[in-house]
Amino acid sequence: MKVAILAGGRGTRLAEETDIRPKPMVEIGGKPILWHIMKYYEAYGFDDFVIALGYKGDYIKKWAVDLSALTSDITVDFRDCSVRRHDSAPRGWRVDLIDTGQATQTGGRIRRLAPYVGDTTFMLTWGDGVSNVDLNRLLAFHREHGKIATLTAVQPPARFGHLHLEGERVMDFTEKPESGDGYWINGAFFVLEPEVFDYIDGDDSIFEREPMTRLAHDGQLMAYKHEGFWQCMDTIRDREYLEMLWASEPAWRIWAS
Repeated sequence: MKVAILAGGRGTRLAEETDIRPKPMVEIGGKPILWHIMKYYEAYGFDDFVIALGYKGDYIKKWAVDLSALTSDITVDFRDCSVRRHDSAPRGWRVDLIDTGQATQTGGRIRRLAPYVGDTTFMLTWGDGVSNVDLNRLLAFHREHGKIATLTAVQPPARFGHLHLEGERVMDFTEKPESGDGYWINGAFFVLEPEVFDYIDGDDSIFEREPMTRLAHDGQLMAYKHEGFWQCMDTIRDREYLEMLWASEPAWRIWAS
């Protein structure tokens, strides 16, 4: 199953970091947050990724190529400028790195990944958040209800838009209320059917607005309620908090090495 990751935004609230690198490359514990996200999915057996690039996308391409070389035994032959890997069998991640445009919105980036995702169920998340959501239970929940889209609903401090739920069905959205501790918000970690592309009009489409609202109104958007750890990295304060957690026993580190 493909795991799509949106990694093309500018991350303006992290400008101290993102002036020189894309937001998913901002490091936690010496590793880009994108690496943490991919390691988490890999721990559940999902290691086939397609990453939507935009702002400073070349930075992510270079990181992926360098990471591949650094995690393999290689021979560099300076006589013919060749590089040969010594691995006897494929291992690790498979990653499609797709340029989805500098100004493309989230919905447009998802739509541009359609040829690489194919006509089967796929997962989707943003390249700036970590969690300890049980991906196997999330996928099972999605398959049980049979709708087009499932999002992971979480309950962080009230500084995000609210989800209005009836049971596990998403009914509507409220943009960033002034208060409201205990409300559910969209924590990403989606499972989607290919029919979701029909809800996205083009590059200017913001997935969290018209497409998700239409899915909700059509009864095609369900919420998997996750009461465990979830944290996005929108600000320097968020990055510092994640860095502090990484120094102890972070909830999202479920892999052995």
